[in-house]
Amino acid sequence: MTTPAFGLIIIGDEILSGKRQDKHLQKVIELLDARGLMLAWARYVGDERTRITAALREAFASGDIVFCCGGIGATPDDHTRQCAAAALQRPLELHQEARRLIEERMQDVAREQGLPYEPDRPDNVQRQQMGVFPQGATLIPNPYNKIPGFSVGDVHFMPGFPVMAHPMIESLLDGRYAALHGSGAISERSIIVYEGMEAALTPLMEQVEARHPGIKVFSLPSVDHPVHGRHIELGVKGRGQALAAAWNELREGLLSQGAKLGTETARGPDAA
Repeated sequence: MTTPAFGLIIIGDEILSGKRQDKHLQKVIELLDARGLMLAWARYVGDERTRITAALREAFASGDIVFCCGGIGATPDDHTRQCAAAALQRPLELHQEARRLIEERMQDVAREQGLPYEPDRPDNVQRQQMGVFPQGATLIPNPYNKIPGFSVGDVHFMPGFPVMAHPMIESLLDGRYAALHGSGAISERSIIVYEGMEAALTPLMEQVEARHPGIKVFSLPSVDHPVHGRHIELGVKGRGQALAAAWNELREGLLSQGAKLGTETARGPDAA
């Protein structure tokens, strides 16, 4: 069975303007890697409804498992809930369990402040909008403040706050997607090629990929590395015995060309 691809959508003008630094991409990579999985793609989108709707329409159609962070609040610059509904061509509706959880949170806050809970107060009524999701959505529990995110199929929506979003993503990975753990691990082996030229190495790279289905050859050039100076990190990615065979052919090909080789690196369960 093919492991589904994982994707990440990060929504918010504050990321694109530089007012806030993105903390989602690296964390999601780490969460997936710890479970033998990997991120296939990521996308940043500003607070513009047409672009958000288009990105979500692609996500729903992709068949991928997608985590979407940001824009599910109830202020005028939060558009994700509405855009998800538009992408799905479904109506929005107040999820009754979300309503209960939001009311529970408002009661907790009132109690902490020593104030009476007033459900009809305008700001409390407005907070109920955070439970308005596309029809048919299911909830993602939020351990930080109880106000849930939501899922439609394999596309999952959570707040932009890392302290909320990251535990919610972890709960999905360790619950709904626990059976996938270890199924997406990609191993790699690479070597430093000093003073190498990519154009000269390309025929060997193409030959290795063509002879070993399922293997990807990669080339990471550097012109000013503090240790290795001008060099290329050349390697192969893949799984199982095919990785070892491709690696041997790549290394032998480099030696036959008289390449000046340096440090070798092995990463992943099949790279030993």
